[in-house]
Amino acid sequence: MLLPPLHIKLGMMKQFVKALDKENSSFQYLCQKFPRLSDAKIKEGVFDGPQIRSLMTDERFDTTMNTTELEAWLAFKDVVNNFLGNHKHSDHKNIVANLLDKIQKLGCNMRIKLHFLDSHLDFS
Repeated sequence: MLLPPLHIKLGMMKQFVKALDKENSSFQYLCQKFPRLSDAKIKEGVFDGPQIRSLMTDERFDTTMNTTELEAWLAFKDVVNNFLGNHKHSDHKNIVANLLDKIQKLGCNMRIKLHFLDSHLDFS
């Protein structure tokens, strides 16, 4: 049984935010961008689809991250745009492999949703 792409995206976003340094400017920017979202939800990385889409188009968010965070974020955006959507990029296996590498460097654990993402490669 495969998880829907939205569940995978939400899980990856949750892991990404949890791995951010809470004292870093990128985490502080999230708190400023979503003032109505509680600190607990932000710390746990609980975002919905529209909030994630908003961040994906926000160039200012990209400038608040350090190099490791930015590489993981760009790999996440690449997977969302080129693998989890309706159209799969011809090089989607390398795109997913790049994401897995970058998020592990960031300090994210290989959670079950990432295993599902990896297993999606066999069915696409």
